[in-house]
Amino acid sequence: MENRCLWAQSNALMQAYHDEEWCRPSFDDRYIFEMLTLEGAQAGLSWNIVLKKRTAYQEAFHHFDLSYCAELSDEDLVSIKENYAIVKHIAKIQSVRSNARAILDIQKEWGRFADFLWSFTDGKPIHNNWSSDAQIPAQSPLSVQLSKELKKRGFKFVGPVTAYSFMQAIGMVHDHIENCAYRLIE
Repeated sequence: MENRCLWAQSNALMQAYHDEEWCRPSFDDRYIFEMLTLEGAQAGLSWNIVLKKRTAYQEAFHHFDLSYCAELSDEDLVSIKENYAIVKHIAKIQSVRSNARAILDIQKEWGRFADFLWSFTDGKPIHNNWSSDAQIPAQSPLSVQLSKELKKRGFKFVGPVTAYSFMQAIGMVHDHIENCAYRLIE
């Protein structure tokens, strides 16, 4: 078995996410919106639960089409809650719409949501040097700063812990531990 970060060793789904996506830089607004949605859905739950529901999220939200999600009505959101195997927390479901709208506003200002986000790290990933999973923080001063800025712009479910996980998910923060086989892959 390859060396992996400890959190990713529980099952094939977690391994695949770890090996193929986690901490890999993304500048694709659709993918970034998907990760923001999934990380927000995770609040209070395990990442494994959310990954199992990922396909249902993709179907429910038209593969995270920003314009589609921004136009969802309250009735649409209730229907999504009732008809898809997603996290059933209505405020988390509503956050998909409000976050899509906030991203569209940022795109008007910045061109891409990715450009706005990556401006927090001067366009480059932050590479940390942890020797064990236990050293990886739940949040950082940068995730606190990003969380405040996102909330100010109308985003929901983007607290500092969620913001840190989100930064890992899109590769802004590279937190593979030192002996992980995927540490140097981008």
